Amino acid sequence: MAAKDVTELTVPGPNGPRAVRLTSPDKVYFPARGITKREVVEYYLAVVDPLFGVLGARPTTLKRYPDGVTGEVFYSKRLPKGAPDYVQGVEITFPSGRKAVELCPTEPAALLWAANMNTLDFHPWPVRRPDVDHPDELRVDLDPQPGTDFADAAEVAAVLREVLDEAGMVGFPKTSGGRGIHVAVRIRPQWTFIEIRRAVIALAREVQRRVPAKATVDWWKEERGERVFLDFNQAARDRTIASAWSVRGTPRATVSMPLHWEQLGAVDPDDFDVHTVPALYREHGDPHAALDDVAYGLETLLDWVARDERDRGLGDMPYPPDYPKMPGEPKRVQPSRSRPDTTGNIVPV
Repeated sequence: MAAKDVTELTVPGPNGPRAVRLTSPDKVYFPARGITKREVVEYYLAVVDPLFGVLGARPTTLKRYPDGVTGEVFYSKRLPKGAPDYVQGVEITFPSGRKAVELCPTEPAALLWAANMNTLDFHPWPVRRPDVDHPDELRVDLDPQPGTDFADAAEVAAVLREVLDEAGMVGFPKTSGGRGIHVAVRIRPQWTFIEIRRAVIALAREVQRRVPAKATVDWWKEERGERVFLDFNQAARDRTIASAWSVRGTPRATVSMPLHWEQLGAVDPDDFDVHTVPALYREHGDPHAALDDVAYGLETLLDWVARDERDRGLGDMPYPPDYPKMPGEPKRVQPSRSRPDTTGNIVPV
């Protein structure tokens, strides 16, 4: 590799500054805007402190774009061979029971190393090592369906905020980098993935009850209509969302931007990209700086789970199709492909 194709970045860290190589800096990642790999890596250097606050000690899947956003993309769930010593990993267990050692950043330089490995967005698990089986973060993914947009997601998010408040919790919203919104709640790492997913289902059902024309928890797309889907399955093991501050693989190089609640109804998610976000961070700081200040319990939400089962006959919801069959899960059958049997129960067609 020619010398002009390699440069070095100096990244501060707990063990002193690290020199991180940047290769092929002039490779164009975003052709529509001419944004290069150098610009993406320099963006990550500019926001490395809050980004590390989000990703530190978390198993993290890398979404990698070797040929930019117009080429093939893949998820890297295993720590690549040949990683430098300061790039550490942690063993995780997939739903199948298989295990793998995944990147687990312990210092900021690991994030710049990953960016040089063609990573655009970072997808952290909601756990921190050493306890990777008990999440410390409850996440709600508001996904606008066809016919809806970011403004609709913001309306539903406002209702979600009210419901969280009634449950004694405070959430922190961010743009997804597209049309959606993600909300994070710090929780005590006392509950399993299964319990947290059920808590998110109960939370989402309560939101739907209040704005049924706007929000839905229906897993099957044919039932969602023009509403915002609260994707409870993002709380399942090995399901992740792009982190705050992550660059997304959109033509504009948008960023998943952390926000204050008051901003949601007034922003355009396209305003946040690799060129605009560093200045916003320098001027206003990290809107999620207080996320770790209080860790909440799930007791109220789990009471709502029991209430829904007892009073409304509402139990678990289907898991994603690649999951093993889970205890108590209903049949994974689209409503249009089901029919009642002689007892009135729904069975596959």
